[in-house]
Amino acid sequence: MTILAGVIGDPIGHSRSPRLHGHWLRRYGIDGQYVPLHVRPADLEATLRLLPRIGFAGINVTLPHKEAVFALADTVTDRARSVEAANTLSFRDGGIHADNTDGIGFIASLRQGAPGWPADRPAVVLGAGGAARGIVAALLDAGVPHVRIANRTAARAEALAARFPAAEAIAWDATPAALADCGLLVNTTSLGMAGQPPLEIALDDLAPEAVVTDIVYAPLVTDLLARAAARGNPTVDGLGMLLHQAAPGFAAWFGATPEVDDALRRAVLG
Repeated sequence: MTILAGVIGDPIGHSRSPRLHGHWLRRYGIDGQYVPLHVRPADLEATLRLLPRIGFAGINVTLPHKEAVFALADTVTDRARSVEAANTLSFRDGGIHADNTDGIGFIASLRQGAPGWPADRPAVVLGAGGAARGIVAALLDAGVPHVRIANRTAARAEALAARFPAAEAIAWDATPAALADCGLLVNTTSLGMAGQPPLEIALDDLAPEAVVTDIVYAPLVTDLLARAAARGNPTVDGLGMLLHQAAPGFAAWFGATPEVDDALRRAVLG
């Protein structure tokens, strides 16, 4: 019997997840299908109730639904509960089980793309949505001493920072000055994504050894990454996080633990 899974978002056309899971399905010879589903916020709950009834084993969740699906889940993992956001849902035992693999995917990508990154310095995170929640928690778990969170809507940054003793909210326009002693700059916003406004953050005060990473992967090299690389900073694109965060969901739905390797990266880039 064909196993069904997919990814939901609004928009969803940019997602590389179908290529990613399609590669793994072919590689491991699994009878499965993974499909993109454009779901608007008003239709989210009805969609989540429908999918298991038509045979879906689970779904990935992208913008803007990560916080909303957490609230609709019947059971949640500790790492999803710690940030009140989810990116991976499994439908089993008549309920919705929510997990958040953003953080572990981000750290795995960072360690692979920038081994030896200065984790003993503060980090600056741009954005305060569902992905930012998982990333802030993962950075602190990895030993980063302090995380500064900047968001265009200040209240959201303040709410996220309040969840962690070692995090603080900073004003959006204070970001350039906050980079002076940091070892990592992370963009979790949609700014810089194809079809979205650019991310206009000055990097003049960033130390040359500080790593710059962007969870946007369409385009693969965002303007932020290009500007950072031009001044000599190490950079990590957003594709690695996508690849690593996908593995737990694939294992849960399709019953095989997949490998994240160069062949997968080439397949997803197409």
